[in-house]
Amino acid sequence: MTVLDSPIPRFHLAVPVDDLAAARRFYGDVLGLEQGRSADTWVDWNLHGHQFVTHLAPERAQRIHNPVDGHDVPVPHFGLILTIPAFQELAKRLRTAGVEFVIEPYVRFAGQKGEQHTMFLLDPAGNALEFKAFADDSQVFAA
Repeated sequence: MTVLDSPIPRFHLAVPVDDLAAARRFYGDVLGLEQGRSADTWVDWNLHGHQFVTHLAPERAQRIHNPVDGHDVPVPHFGLILTIPAFQELAKRLRTAGVEFVIEPYVRFAGQKGEQHTMFLLDPAGNALEFKAFADDSQVFAA
């Protein structure tokens, strides 16, 4: 089954960036995403089967943070829930690329419901990304 045949809806997310060349380097070279269609003011990316678009928009809003498990989590943010091996491979890839983390990879809620590996970073335009992997994937939506 391909992503296009999946019964799970794919999301579309567009985020502002202030430099498309920097976005291409980060999302294409550092994160390894496949680039789709593009124009002078935007680029489509394949984010694990989801349509993620970087739009040229030089003005940025002030960043907000919320406390979660002893860390200041940037809001807004977006990202993916990965498997633990994929999370570890991405963390290694980001470290090799010299990416600076907002929150270094660690295990959040250790030993509790919803235990998860998580990391936060910023793209070159300051958009916050979170990548995580649950110890038990059935707890993604656990209350």
